[in-house]
Amino acid sequence: MSWDSIHAGAAGIAMDAMVRLDGYPVFPDAGVGSDTLLLVQQPACCAAHGGWHADLVVEVHADESVDWRSGPVSVQGRWELLADDPAGWRYRIRAARVTPLLEPSAAWAIGRRNVLGLAAMAALAGLGPMASLAGCAAGGSADGTQGVAGRPGHRADEKAGGDVETGANEKTGADHHDASAQTGSQPAIPAWLAAQTTVDIHSHAGRVSLGRRPVPLPFTALAAPMRAGAMHAVCLAIVTDSSADHVVTSPSGRRRIVAYRDPDPGEMAARGEAGFRRLADLMAQQNLQAVRTSAQLRTAWRNGQSVIVSAEGADFLEGDLAGLDDAYHRHVLRHLQLTHYRVNELGDIQTAPPVHQGLTDFGAAVIQRCNELGIVVDIAHGTYELVQRAAKVTRRPLVLSHTSLSQHPGRYSRTISPAHARLVADTGGVIGVWPVASTYPTLAAMAQGMRAMADVVGVEHVGLGSDMLGLLGPSVLDSYRKLPLLAQALLDAGFSERDASAILGGNYVRVFAASMAQ
Repeated sequence: MSWDSIHAGAAGIAMDAMVRLDGYPVFPDAGVGSDTLLLVQQPACCAAHGGWHADLVVEVHADESVDWRSGPVSVQGRWELLADDPAGWRYRIRAARVTPLLEPSAAWAIGRRNVLGLAAMAALAGLGPMASLAGCAAGGSADGTQGVAGRPGHRADEKAGGDVETGANEKTGADHHDASAQTGSQPAIPAWLAAQTTVDIHSHAGRVSLGRRPVPLPFTALAAPMRAGAMHAVCLAIVTDSSADHVVTSPSGRRRIVAYRDPDPGEMAARGEAGFRRLADLMAQQNLQAVRTSAQLRTAWRNGQSVIVSAEGADFLEGDLAGLDDAYHRHVLRHLQLTHYRVNELGDIQTAPPVHQGLTDFGAAVIQRCNELGIVVDIAHGTYELVQRAAKVTRRPLVLSHTSLSQHPGRYSRTISPAHARLVADTGGVIGVWPVASTYPTLAAMAQGMRAMADVVGVEHVGLGSDMLGLLGPSVLDSYRKLPLLAQALLDAGFSERDASAILGGNYVRVFAASMAQ
């Protein structure tokens, strides 16, 4: 493909097509490699006084960290045309292989007139101020730094209220295809990572969610990327409330997911039934094993890729506790998140005004029954007040499956304060750190985020919650193939192999076992 076709709107490029595009890389930090970058047609110095227009930039998600370089590169991977992207980009190449070019190709070299005068790009979320590019040389900026690969107008605390159920936003996902044969760049799996069960404690991978469409989209690869990256078990979550919520944009430009109507009687129960059936179909098609016991999870590293059947939001219960027993016995439910994007019968959520002032009596009864049955209780999306009461009610460790730490979480933010985190840790539980690119622009930054969480609650209470195929914005861990890269980033952040192994699975295995104990 050529830059001319991109300037023309990329109408002739099929979604998911394997493409090659040559250009100049722009990294988050000068002199530091990254697995997420921008590709531009001209060196950064040619965009003096400007930045980049979204129509002239391609976001690149590579399958491994790319060495920093200012010269031209060739990018080969899967093409995505982004529609209504929350940060403004229009194009992405994922599962990409990035290789250096000795000299630019005439097919994409253009003059300064095509890039001068572009609209300025503001500071990119989570990456600091945008340096002036005027007067830079060989891709550098006037102050010696290079432009950052990020997202315009998307603040670090604006993850659109958090995650989005995948069916409404497939554009953000990786793992769509098993692309190792095309990329040839699968990182090596260290022995310590392969020798103990690894767990992603919150995922929608494989495109398991129903979404809002009358007919859900086809499944995508899950088992193959898990095998390639030594991900042994995932908490694969169904979602039922997406039919009653949508994405809204505030006057300030902030996007978040809100419930816009009350579900019809029986609607959430029916969607729950359909969601569990779809999850079972995905597992059958890809030969994934359902985890029923703590022994099965503990030995998953040698027994094959496994799934912990999960639900994001207990909306499917519709206030009937009997539905919990049914889901446990008939659908093998072993991990339940109480709330999602609507204030339901169980309690209040972080992304909407409170109604119940925390956990309801029915929510408390659900926790108690989960404790009796052997279901992990996940309080992600719940308010601080909900977690306070949940911590008093539960007899088992709590899990907060996907979030990040903030000293001062904003209104409707999905981040949590240190005090919020300690409530979970004090039950013996685990907090999953998620790979939102607006918060952590690189895997190295994500590892530092895990370090910050560990400094607050202890390494034994930190886990990985990727929200795979569930994020409204881009992810720096957009394929399980990248797990070895995150593992190395944890070591580089100062964790021992033992501690890194605990974060990437051991801590959740412990909590799962404690939740199963009778």
